[in-house]
Amino acid sequence: MRVLNQILAVTWLNIRNLSQRIGSSVVAVIGVAAVVLVFAAVLSMAKGFERTMISAGSEDTAIIMRSGSTSELNSGLSNDQTLIIANAPGVLKNGDATVMSAELYVVVDVKKKSSNTDANVPFRGVQPGAFDVRKDVAVTEGRMFEPGKNEIIVGRSAQQEFAGLDTGSRIRFGQTEWDIVGTFEAGGSVSESELWTDVRVLQGAYRRGNSFQSVRVKLQSEDSLNELEAALEEDPRISPDVMTEKEYYSGQAEPMSQFIKLIGYPLTVLMAIGAVFGALNSMYSSVSVRGKEIATLRALGFGPTSILFSTMIESTLLALVGGVLGGAVAYLVFNGLQVSTLNGASFSQVVFDFAVTGDLLVDGLYASLIIGAFGGLFPAVRAARLPVAQALREL
Repeated sequence: MRVLNQILAVTWLNIRNLSQRIGSSVVAVIGVAAVVLVFAAVLSMAKGFERTMISAGSEDTAIIMRSGSTSELNSGLSNDQTLIIANAPGVLKNGDATVMSAELYVVVDVKKKSSNTDANVPFRGVQPGAFDVRKDVAVTEGRMFEPGKNEIIVGRSAQQEFAGLDTGSRIRFGQTEWDIVGTFEAGGSVSESELWTDVRVLQGAYRRGNSFQSVRVKLQSEDSLNELEAALEEDPRISPDVMTEKEYYSGQAEPMSQFIKLIGYPLTVLMAIGAVFGALNSMYSSVSVRGKEIATLRALGFGPTSILFSTMIESTLLALVGGVLGGAVAYLVFNGLQVSTLNGASFSQVVFDFAVTGDLLVDGLYASLIIGAFGGLFPAVRAARLPVAQALREL
């Protein structure tokens, strides 16, 4: 208890005297804040991308593509194969109609608003069941496209990020002009990065005959996936890959997420090393300035343990302030910031928001505490070993 009281007393004294070494303390705080800011900003990009991709997926919706396809872009299914899927066991029916959407996926060039450069935007042909097999999708402005007409509805995120996609406008892709008749939202998922039209119209415009690239079906239950997969694999007329939407989008998100983390973690470590040196400099300066003060405390009976721990606590508190500051700036500046990037799996743009989540902020605070502990360790040992007699002779 005596040692604890001494630690608390010396720590309080150190904090009260921070104004005497404000310059070095501010440098240490800013260094740690910069580490946490970069850490949270970079990894919030991965978090936002993952959230946008995975939120589109559902466990009770299955996506069927040609066997071996890595994405919808390189898949292919005939009209007869989509009918086989529609009548397979495990698929939900509404009366006599199957809850499904056979779809076609192409990529078109649209200008980015921010840079006026071309971007690959997903242009999806869907069947009427597209709204039934996806969750949280609804037209929020204008109206739904009419089957058989060159009409488009645009995802809200795509409309915000790319030029010429306002409701009521007209846009040309290749030799075909399209009327934009509505805007839809999909809970912030990857679907909002897309343009949708009638699949039969898109087949004709891009000379795809009667082919599709994927089929989405609503399952009777989450347990129906194995039943559907087994039935389709036994049918010699079709060679499918069957997975839940959630599984599909998780696989799509992983390469980009891993790439961002591969950049983010080493960058954070390098900056953290610099911040440790900043903390070391601050605490060595603190020990140097307070040499006589420390010697006086030792002469009054304060042990080396109380000096060591109080110095470590001071360093950790400074780092914690930096961590809170960096996390706050990251949240205010980056959380919700909308950007777009190329999804390597589909070669098309995905619009997403940075997500500075609570777990990222907590991890940033943990990092700041580690930096503070390392930055204060050696100066604390030096303070605890300071020769008392030599310092007192300088009074």
